[in-house]
Amino acid sequence: MTTATGSSLTQTLVLGKRALREIQRTPEALFPTLFIPLFFLVVNVGQAGKIFPSKETPFLHGQNYGAFQLPSSLLLAASFGIASQFLVEEIEGGYFDKLRAAPVARSALVLGRLVAEFVKGLGIAVVILLLALPLGIRVASGPVGIALIMLLTALWSVVYTGLMMLIALKTRSAAATQSGGLLFFPLLFCTPNFVPRNLLTRPMEIAATYNPVTYVMEGLRSLILQDIHWAVVGKGFAVVAVLGVIMLALSVKIINSYD
Repeated sequence: MTTATGSSLTQTLVLGKRALREIQRTPEALFPTLFIPLFFLVVNVGQAGKIFPSKETPFLHGQNYGAFQLPSSLLLAASFGIASQFLVEEIEGGYFDKLRAAPVARSALVLGRLVAEFVKGLGIAVVILLLALPLGIRVASGPVGIALIMLLTALWSVVYTGLMMLIALKTRSAAATQSGGLLFFPLLFCTPNFVPRNLLTRPMEIAATYNPVTYVMEGLRSLILQDIHWAVVGKGFAVVAVLGVIMLALSVKIINSYD
C-alpha cells in the first residue's frame, strides 16, 4: 500500500513538472490571466472609488476601494484554467490515450496538472499583490495574511481548473471547454462584488449566500481589509476543500470510464 502511494505521488510530481514546462513554453498564455483582472481592478476603482471614500465608508476599514475590489481580481485571475486547455489539446491529439495506456495512476493524470496549476496560482497571486501596491492597497492581516491569500487563491485556481478539466474529459472538445470557462462570470457577479452582502438587494443577497464563490471572496477580503478572522477565512478554505474532493472524485471516475 505504501509503495503504491509513493509511486502515485512520484507520478503526480513527474506529470506536474511536465505541465509546468508546458506553461513555461507558452508564457503568452499568462498575459490575459494578469491583464484582464488588473484591467477590471483599475476600471472598477476608477468608476466607483469616489462613491466609497475610505474615511466615510465603514466596510473599507480605512483603506481605499481598490482593497475591496482586489479579491475579485485575484479570483478572476485564478479562474482562467489554462491546464484544461492543455488537457483538451492532448485529448484531441491522442496523447492522453497513451498516458492512460501507461502504468500511471488515474489520479496522477489529474493531480499532475493540478499541481502545476497550484504553483501557477501562487505565482499569479504574488504578482497581483505586488502590482496592487502602487494603488495604495495593503494587506491588513500582515505576512501570515499574505500567505493565506496566496494559498486560498492558488487552491481556488486548482478547484476551478479541475472543474474545467471535467468538461474537457467529458466533452473532449476545445470549444466546449473554453465556453465552460465563461461560467465564472455569472458566479463572480452573483457575489458581494461591489458592496458587502448586507447592502445587496434581497434577491441578490440570497443568490450570493448560496454561491460558493462568495465565501472564498469574503475570506480573501477579510484578510486584506482586517486582521485574521478565522471564522470567515475558514469558510473560504472549507468551500475549496469540499469542491476539490468532489472535483477529484468525478475526474477519476470519468477517466476510469473513459473510452
